[in-house]
Amino acid sequence: MALHSSLVRLGFAPISPVRRPLPSPLLVRAFAASPAPRARFSARRSESTVVQQLQRPLAEYMSLPASQYSVLDAERIERVDENTFRCYVYRFKFFAFEVCPVLVVRVEEEPYGCCIRLLSCKLEGSPIVVAQNEKFSASMVNKISCNKNLLSNSASQQLTTDTTIEVIIEIPFAFRAIPVGAIESTGTQVLEQLLRLMLPRFLNQLVKDYRAWASGDTSRQPLGTGEI
Repeated sequence: MALHSSLVRLGFAPISPVRRPLPSPLLVRAFAASPAPRARFSARRSESTVVQQLQRPLAEYMSLPASQYSVLDAERIERVDENTFRCYVYRFKFFAFEVCPVLVVRVEEEPYGCCIRLLSCKLEGSPIVVAQNEKFSASMVNKISCNKNLLSNSASQQLTTDTTIEVIIEIPFAFRAIPVGAIESTGTQVLEQLLRLMLPRFLNQLVKDYRAWASGDTSRQPLGTGEI
């Protein structure tokens, strides 16, 4: 007791443990609801090819109903209705994961060509990829046209495709240690590589289908009636 009284007189009172206030329930809820980081990938590319016209002009082919010519490039195409199709796109790698996009697109007829618009996209592939289906959004517009400045009876026509893709994705927890800029750079490179590979092949397919149509080939199948 004497020691205790002496410490008090000298100003050295015993230190009581500090009790920190518990976090407010509102703060806890706000922290839990904080949005996850997102990454944005985007790419745009145009490709053109010169088409030697046959007896039936390219412009006439491009004015056919959407279901009558091959304006989609995919492993498999299923018809949803007259102008809407489900496309199983070619598989590709993103980091160590395999991704297969399944697209629902609408083909809109336009003067001198058409426009393909993405309505929805679902990912198939690795489990971590499938888990992202509720955590991303995508948009795509692909305009296909022949050169309206050239006469339909010209010996050749220019066929052009102009495509824009944008993807916004919630970054999975396993990737959050990687800077967002690095993820966006990688994702954009993947999209650009896809366009570099797919657009020339897409134009080549379109030209082949035009030649088959112009020559009266009856083996051509409308979109969605089989694999293309």
